[in-house]
Amino acid sequence: MGYLEGFGVTLRKWGEGFTTREYRGGRLGRDGKINAKDQKAPKPERAHGRHVLNRYEDGMEKCIGCELCAGVCPAKCIYVRGADNPVDDPRSPGERFGFIYEINYLRCIHCDLCVEACPTEAITESKLFEFSFTNRSDAIYTKDELLVDASSGMPQHLPWEDWRPGEDEFTSGWMRATSPSGRAAYENRVGWSGERGYGVRRPELGQAHEDSIDGHDDHGHDDHGGHH
Repeated sequence: MGYLEGFGVTLRKWGEGFTTREYRGGRLGRDGKINAKDQKAPKPERAHGRHVLNRYEDGMEKCIGCELCAGVCPAKCIYVRGADNPVDDPRSPGERFGFIYEINYLRCIHCDLCVEACPTEAITESKLFEFSFTNRSDAIYTKDELLVDASSGMPQHLPWEDWRPGEDEFTSGWMRATSPSGRAAYENRVGWSGERGYGVRRPELGQAHEDSIDGHDDHGHDDHGGHH
């Protein structure tokens, strides 16, 4: 292909419209607002982003400090230490809770293996991937930063993170497709416990079909409207 033919391809593509968006990373304008043109590209349901530590609907922490997430992490970026629950003020429904929980995002590869290993669905990944740090200490998220708000159940929004609507919804979708434990028999069925602020999240729909399975519709309800 010569130069003229190459320019011809460019000119033809010019008339097909643009897919590039104006994205300024959430920086505020002089009026204190984000420019309306500042848009992120849509993300798939299975996008792996910044982690969150979840709570049950009653506010109890889901993490029991078992350290399985730290053990399975191939990047060795998770540090967990459990402690016995105070008798007069238990943090989780079990005998122990996550006393220390840290994730080093200079190492994390967002593989989601920690989500798969967690027996209580405590750790999930949001779709937030636009966050950067000016020093190494900010890159190590502590439990206080990872744990969702006790009253609202929403993730903590840190100053260097660019949260947008929808990035906290349907976290770790690929695990919800076949939970529990990745068994295909559970595809399209609700297999996760409710979360503070969100209730019972719907499962991810199957990729091969969207028909009902054994009397269950695509949202994990049986014919009588109950959850499984």
